Amino acid sequence: MRPVLLFHYHDPFWLVAAHKEAIKARVPNGEVEVILSVEITGRIYGLRPGLHGFHVHERGTFGRDCTNAGPHFNPFNQHHAGPSDAPRRHVGDLGNIYANNWGVANLAIYDNFIRMRERRELSILGRGIVVHADPDDLGRGGNGESLETGNAGARLACCQIIHTAF
Repeated sequence: MRPVLLFHYHDPFWLVAAHKEAIKARVPNGEVEVILSVEITGRIYGLRPGLHGFHVHERGTFGRDCTNAGPHFNPFNQHHAGPSDAPRRHVGDLGNIYANNWGVANLAIYDNFIRMRERRELSILGRGIVVHADPDDLGRGGNGESLETGNAGARLACCQIIHTAF
């Protein structure tokens, strides 16, 4: 059985991407910029227990086995890396998710690099999210595949990132 990956806003059991924006505020001693992150929350069912690579891919079209989603979203032509390695990473590098002993991954990912709208080169709208079979080595595997995909293995499940009104 393939994992179940659903994408919708109003049901807490489905995958959600929420948009937050950067704001600037004046303070007595100067200016402070507060960067808010994109938040991805939800649940994925039917995974093998353990870590699984979790990435934004170029396209929100999937075909058989999520292969039409293309490579990781990488508009700046960087090597694959971990989420904390921004900006020297693929924009789509979101690291790993953990599936518990029942095969359920509860997501709470906050990323300061990806965007939903304001900068098209960083926007993930219309792109695909893919869950991989193996853990993502975050580009530290010491081979070419690690620098391209994190050695995350086969594509298990995918969905398109769509905009929802909040």
